[in-house]
Amino acid sequence: MVSLVKVSRWALSASAIALAAGLASCAPSAPPTTGGTPAVGTSPAAGGGGTISISGAGASAPNSLYQRWFSEYRTVKPNVQVSYQSIGSGAGINQFLAQTVDFGATDDPIKGEDAAKFPKERGTMIQVPTTGLFVVFAYNLEGVKDLKLSRAAYCGIADGSIKTWNDPKISKDNPSAKLPSTPITFVFRSDGSGTTAIFTNHLAKACPNWKPGAGRSIEWPAGQGAKGNEGVTAQIKQAPGGIGYVEFTYARENKLEMATLQNKAGDFVTPTPEAAAKSLEGEKPNEQFVISVPDPAGKGAYPIVSLTYVLLYSIYPAPKGATLRDLFTWALSEGKAATTELGFIPLPDGLVADVKAKLATIEEK
Repeated sequence: MVSLVKVSRWALSASAIALAAGLASCAPSAPPTTGGTPAVGTSPAAGGGGTISISGAGASAPNSLYQRWFSEYRTVKPNVQVSYQSIGSGAGINQFLAQTVDFGATDDPIKGEDAAKFPKERGTMIQVPTTGLFVVFAYNLEGVKDLKLSRAAYCGIADGSIKTWNDPKISKDNPSAKLPSTPITFVFRSDGSGTTAIFTNHLAKACPNWKPGAGRSIEWPAGQGAKGNEGVTAQIKQAPGGIGYVEFTYARENKLEMATLQNKAGDFVTPTPEAAAKSLEGEKPNEQFVISVPDPAGKGAYPIVSLTYVLLYSIYPAPKGATLRDLFTWALSEGKAATTELGFIPLPDGLVADVKAKLATIEEK
């Protein structure tokens, strides 16, 4: 676990604690830029002195959470400025391997050919999860607010075999809905995407006729592409009859309708953080902290769920190593409230302890 300074050395006064807590409860429009007292439970390396700039890039799915975390962290470590670019998991992995950012972020765990490109002068690669998230079918269909999609229905929409909204495989489970005969416009990710990897890994397990395979980029049999969760969300909003896959918080924040999906157990499950959390219950990560549940079998479990990860080097120049250790250790503890509030799934306590221990191995040279 990350080495922590003694509370007696860095303890805050009661008034300072109250101030820090108050600031952390909201994202300020203009983060403070002057020095401050280090927060309890964090290392002094990221505390005083000049500005420490940290850069990250990658997955768009957890972007709203990362922006909240990095803004709130600025209130307890005013000299640490973290910039994060939501450019997609594939691009984030590439920038991380090219050493143009201090950390990468991906919804699809790094492996194989990408892992072989890790720069050896940076020690070893550290891949740790930050939160759980889930992917929904968001749609734009006037007058239809409680759409249910069986596995046959959403598999057919994704593979292009279901072409109109009044197809019998859709109308069967929505007898009271006024489904039009208009074409379905399926919207997919055009960039290298961890969200696509999560989605297609599920389709490969759940859909007997799914042939395009799974991964961050595939050849889609039908539909139109858009870049990022942001782009897919915008395209669905602009296209009557549109439907596509996005991370839950994008659909919620943009007030898009989300379909209730049939899971492996046969239940129709409304997409909620609570239902998504059921899919991760009892699952054990491997040595790279990967938990893979492409088609969870639990009753009431939402079917398209995953963890998302950050990629770190084990060796950094000072003071970035200590700063990154401190930043993500803080996020997994003090950032838990924002995780829940925004609709993500907090990591279980046991996994958090293991992740913090891994973060503690980051060195400065």
